[in-house]
Amino acid sequence: MEEALPFKSLHSRDYQGHKKKVHSVAWNCNGTKLGSGSVDQTARVWQIEPHGHSKTKDLELKGHTDSVDQLCWDPKHADMIATASGDKTVRLWDARSGKCSQQVELSGENINITYKPDGTHIAVGNRDDELTILDIRKFKPIHKRKFSYEVNEIAWNIAGDMFFLTTGNGTVEVLAYPSLRAVHTLMAHTAGCYCIAIDPLGRYFAVGSADSLVSLWNIKEMLCVRTFTKLEWPVRTISFNHTGEYIASASEDLVIDIANVESGRSVHQIPCRAAMNSVEWNPKYNLLAYAGDDKNKYQADEGVFRIFGFDSA
Repeated sequence: MEEALPFKSLHSRDYQGHKKKVHSVAWNCNGTKLGSGSVDQTARVWQIEPHGHSKTKDLELKGHTDSVDQLCWDPKHADMIATASGDKTVRLWDARSGKCSQQVELSGENINITYKPDGTHIAVGNRDDELTILDIRKFKPIHKRKFSYEVNEIAWNIAGDMFFLTTGNGTVEVLAYPSLRAVHTLMAHTAGCYCIAIDPLGRYFAVGSADSLVSLWNIKEMLCVRTFTKLEWPVRTISFNHTGEYIASASEDLVIDIANVESGRSVHQIPCRAAMNSVEWNPKYNLLAYAGDDKNKYQADEGVFRIFGFDSA
């Protein structure tokens, strides 16, 4: 029964630093630092010891004048982090000094940001369903495209030659990159597709939907191979672990589900007290960062996020 209970003895730790709800958590490329973005208009960078019990140091990234809705790390540089905010700016920060090294003002309130896997471009999505591609060296827009449908989340494949959009129509739009020419429209779900994750081994991508299902797609064939059915509410956030063996998904259910990718079976559930906004596995270890609308009756959980996967010892 070893396979069935791989996470049984592990627990979560709380990380408190933000003054308001944490919207986004993301690990750097070597798994040593975690970025968190919050409604309190700041991002923070935390040094995480995967096995140590030392006090966690954190650094505040200040400058945005609205909520930091999403952040992502440079896939080739463990100390560069990019933030997208409702203040219309995208900022690049040095996580060693906490200084903003680049910023650009775009046309709308930014809600999504993701790096191309080779670190050369950043894609940003805003509330008006507009996509902007930034060139990292000049930190200037090189493509802009407004879509006629609701765009929810964006991702590149590992090779960087395909670009995915999840839409409010229940479809996944697959574009060639860099031309952004439409290649496929996948009828993925019966309700809006909210989130997307790419398997680190490049075999699959997964889509979370308002129909409470997570679908798993073979990236070569563009075919759905299975669905994960454990959640009962719209799926807001999903993430593959570093080996591609497990997928975590979260919603307004009071659990985060961890399922085996190949069997489709749920292997563990992490209890949580509220709807989740962001889950992300560490790129080297089985540590899962998660953040949501957590509040207890004293409001004490307002700016907390958690990391699951520590030994109880």
